[in-house]
Amino acid sequence: MKYLIILYTVCISVVPIYNSQAANPGDDKRNSMIDIQETSERLKAHLQALTVTIGERSVRLPENLEKTVEYIQAFYKDIKLGAHIEPYDYQHLKVANVVAEISSGSNPSHRYLVGAHYDSVAGTVGADDNASAVAVQLETARNLKELIDREELDVAVTFVSFALEEPPVYGTRYMGSRVYAKKARKEEEKIDGMICLEMVGYACYEPGCQKYPFPLGFLGYPKEGNFIGIVGNFKSGEFTKALITEFQKNIELPVIKLTVPFNGWIIPSVRLSDHASFWDQGYKAVMVTDSAFFRNPNYHTPADTMEKLDYRFMAELVESLLIFFKSRSR
Repeated sequence: MKYLIILYTVCISVVPIYNSQAANPGDDKRNSMIDIQETSERLKAHLQALTVTIGERSVRLPENLEKTVEYIQAFYKDIKLGAHIEPYDYQHLKVANVVAEISSGSNPSHRYLVGAHYDSVAGTVGADDNASAVAVQLETARNLKELIDREELDVAVTFVSFALEEPPVYGTRYMGSRVYAKKARKEEEKIDGMICLEMVGYACYEPGCQKYPFPLGFLGYPKEGNFIGIVGNFKSGEFTKALITEFQKNIELPVIKLTVPFNGWIIPSVRLSDHASFWDQGYKAVMVTDSAFFRNPNYHTPADTMEKLDYRFMAELVESLLIFFKSRSR
């Protein structure tokens, strides 16, 4: 057992890459790629629509899943970006992934996928889990489209809002990400890296408010939850490194990484989202996260509501993603 624990610890890349010098919210003197305040307000508007106007988005309320699909499609139409749905059957329900693509040309050198599930756990409106991620996904699409309209880039990004991720569907072939990843592999879709947005809206600033799965709590990770985490498997190592390098350029959003062997099976909690569907199909993929229940005490409860979220924190993630996508064209 002692040998297994030592092997477990050594096999995990645990070099925290962390910048704690984030500026005060009102002191934004660097040249941002986006308008942070405006993006924060837009993110809040998405949360209002998804968690208040629509509300619970679970399989027990299929009409709200349909409303969410309509909301996402309407957003893409509003920013003049083509989108389509990819429906599939779950028991007696018809559900759908929503897919949109932004491309700088007919044959860009780099192709990425940004995914986020739009359903919530039954009995919750799922603000952090996972409306926060859908909101960041949509605002990243808006700002990337504006960037590509202004500048000549060499990148294509597919945005996929996944239908089902939460129980009772989690771990089954009916997860929206499993349906998409299986189809992508069958059709030999090129994906240079998949970015899974999973719970990206909660921050905490008191020492000790951030927890970790064993044994990471003993390995020098920060005790405050004001950072974004990037979790990758060994195959995704270079992709993770590229993301970290570019995310570090945003001094307003600290970032740490975790690289795990065996597609994360030795730490099951790192597989609890849609990136694992792409790992299992052999794609490079990472989860970008606020660390879920290791930080947010409202996880999978009715208390996961929009007023608990940090919208500037979310806007800074949009900024970091834009920095990364722009860097791929150099």
